[in-house]
Order: sequence, then structure tokens, then C-alpha cells
Amino acid sequence: MKQTLIASLAFLSAMASAIAAQEADYTQGIIWVNEDWYGHQNSTVNYLLPDDPDGNFWRYRIIQAENPGKELGCTNQYGAIWHDRIYMIAKQDKDPGATITGGRITVCDAKTMKIVHQQSLIDPSGAQCDGRGFLGVDEHKGYVSTSNGVWIFDLDTYTVTGQVEGSANPNTGGDNDRPNNDPTGSLYHGQSGMMVSAAGKVFVAHQQYGLLVVDPTEDKVVDVISMDIVEEGAGIGSVVKSRDGFLWLSVAKNLQGTGAFLNHIVRLDPAALTYEVIDIPEGMYPPSNSWYAWTPDAFVASTVQNCLYWKGGSNRWFTGTKIYKFDCDTREQSLFIDLEEEGANWKLYGCAIGVHPVTDEIYMALYHDFGTPTYITRRYSSQGEKIRDYEMIMNYWFPSLPLFPQVQEDSGIRNIKECDYKVCFENGILHADIPMPADVHVYSISGQPVAELSLTQGHNSIGLNLSQGIYIIRIGSRVLKISV
Repeated sequence: MKQTLIASLAFLSAMASAIAAQEADYTQGIIWVNEDWYGHQNSTVNYLLPDDPDGNFWRYRIIQAENPGKELGCTNQYGAIWHDRIYMIAKQDKDPGATITGGRITVCDAKTMKIVHQQSLIDPSGAQCDGRGFLGVDEHKGYVSTSNGVWIFDLDTYTVTGQVEGSANPNTGGDNDRPNNDPTGSLYHGQSGMMVSAAGKVFVAHQQYGLLVVDPTEDKVVDVISMDIVEEGAGIGSVVKSRDGFLWLSVAKNLQGTGAFLNHIVRLDPAALTYEVIDIPEGMYPPSNSWYAWTPDAFVASTVQNCLYWKGGSNRWFTGTKIYKFDCDTREQSLFIDLEEEGANWKLYGCAIGVHPVTDEIYMALYHDFGTPTYITRRYSSQGEKIRDYEMIMNYWFPSLPLFPQVQEDSGIRNIKECDYKVCFENGILHADIPMPADVHVYSISGQPVAELSLTQGHNSIGLNLSQGIYIIRIGSRVLKISV
């Protein structure tokens, strides 16, 4: 009888776990990608439900929870959501202290977090090639930036099909070209880092060359914007795209990856490739850069306001108390958040800041110091007012960045069917009746720009080639969510 009861309880427990797994939907909150504790374990992913009515805000290590026996690779710094998949890029496939080999590229279903593909190598030849970032080019192709160039990733077959011509690290070969499984062989000169798409091109921050301009139809570099435009010998830090479609570049003092900066940022027209060098006001700091141990950089753009946010300070590596806001229209920089003034010895860890694509709220992962496994996630309004803190269990999380796969229902997203705005999407056609001309921005559910167009007053019918999924459309200050 006792054995029967134990067996029944075990069966019910297994059934409950299976049902819970079936019901898991990770598109309803915020996904945090963590470097985690190098030398001890592979990288992890946590899930935050910021408005959970019962206060159950966190689910930890969801990759392991949803994929028993599987893990990410070592120092996974980047994640991106593209066409219902999450592409996570790690520097190596296994941490020296881990028992499980993960991957430099891991692809998961965005809703369930089930791993659908994982691979150890990026360069098919087996040469040293550590992961950096990911950019979705179209429905069938993505780019993976690495310590040695940008690689073409087939999203249908999950295979690396080649390298973007002209993107390679010029320092490879000889003693620097070490085996792929040598953890000391990472290349920290001539890396490729952050990537954005604009004006039909892809723009890549390249440590040695500056900003690469890539033609994604030919998969080759067609132009290079050297940071000598700022000062001879200068390098690029990172690149972001603001709400108005212009690109903004942070500036490194040199090409050596020391973390030193110059007191400028650069505004670039992605169509004409014309630029403007903007000086940082005295007493303030430009965006920090991190080629020395690559991260995406704490340099982000709002999709609601035409503004940028960045971390800056006098200590090029470890300063994390001052967050600046930059108005792209007026060119005014202001101190947005001063964690030092708020007290409690909190600092922003690395690049762990993001702006919600609809609510415009700012989420940041904070810590005290490297030797203390105490972290919180803090949520601010778009005016810089603290909304709340989300305490975390003790662990050396070393968070990298947040992903926003889904919006909350109370965020203001709704179908627009008001007296002066009528919008719907039918059979691939966007129909809109509006009282005045307006610019329209279409985003994937993760906040990635998909299309930009202009509407005229009155009735508009515009064909949009959208794959199946959920999209956010912003018309002026009005927002709607559509399912295709």
C-alpha cells in the first residue's frame, strides 16, 4: 500500500511538472541573460514577471529548468529575439568549471525556452572564434559577430554558411590562431561587436576598422567609417539606432581595448553616411566601452522618445553609478540617475540596462561589488523615478542584458478603433484611416524594428510582408498590437 501511494505521488508530481511545462509562456515578462560565474558554471537565464499579482516575480535558471541536462555556453553576453526564436551567443561553449558542454550559439523557442539548436563552433574550420552578438537580417538569415569577423547564420538549417567579406579580424593567424577549445586563445584585438540594421544596410562596430557598412544582399563590407573622423587613432565603442532612424556611435580613445574613451559621440545618417561629431559637456561623461572583455555596452536607445541612455564615469572599467540621458533632437545631455546619491552602495553591473519598447520604463541590474553575490533588478519610470526593486536569490549572476519579448496588457497597447483613428491588418495589408499625416514604426514583439513608413491623411492601404507572429505598431503616440 505504501509503495502504491509513493508511486501514485510520483506519477502525480510528474504530471504536474509536465502540465506546468506545457503552460510555461516566457513571452509575458522580461528575460535576463546572465554571464554567470566564470570559472564555476555556465551562463544562465532568469525570467522576471514585474507585475505578478502574487509577488512571484522571479523564475531562475529557466534554460536548465526547461531543458534538463542542457545549459548555455560560457560567458553568454548576448541574446536577441527574432521571429519567435531567441538567439543566445556565448564566448565559449563550456565554462572551465562546468560539467556540461553548452554552445557558442544556442537557439530557443521564445515562448517555451526549449532549445531547438545548439552548436559549439562558429567558424566551421575549428579555428578560435568566440561569440559576441546576433542580428536578424531577414526571416531566413542572421549575422553572428565574433572575435574574428561576422558570420552568416542560416535560420532555416541553423548552419554557418560563411563569413561576411571584409569583416575578418586582421590579427588572426600565426600564434594568435589557437585551437577553438583553448580558453586562453580569445582574440581581443580586431573584434566585431554590436550590430544594427538601417536604410537597407547592416552596420557593425569593428574594434580595428571602425564602423563597417555591410550590404546584406551580398554579405560583404561595402564601406568603412573610420573613427579617425573624431581623432587620429580613435576607435569605436558601440553603435545604437535612435527612434528617428539615425545611428549613434560611442568613441574609444584607441584600438587597444583599454576602455579609455574620448569625450564625443557621433551621429550618422545611415542612408547618406554623413556624420556629426558631438562634444560631451564638461563635467559629464560619454558612454563607457568594453572591448577589453567584450560586452554589448550600457548604451541603449528608447523606441518611444527620441533619446539615448548610457553609463559613464571617470573609471573606465568599473564606474557604474551615473546614468545619462541624451536628447537626440536638442543634443542636450543630462544626469538621469545617480545611484551614488540614492545610497545603499548600488552600482549598475556592466551593460545590464534596457528600455521597455512600449512602456518606456528602464530596467537595470544592480550589484555592490564583484566579491558579493547580492543583486537586484531596479525599475524606473521614463522620468527617472524609481518604481520598485526586485530582490534576487544569492548568486554571482553577473547579468548581461534584458530582453522584452512581450508587453503587459496594461501597458497601453490596444487595437486603435477610436473616432479619429481606425487601423486594421488584413491579408497582408495595413489599412489606416487617420486625421493627419504620421510616421509609422513597426516592431517585432521583442522591440526589434521591422518597418518604417509614412501615412497620409485619410485612408491608407500599404502592403507589409510580415511573417506569422505578433507585432507592435506605433502611429505617433498611439500604439496597437496585431497578430499576423
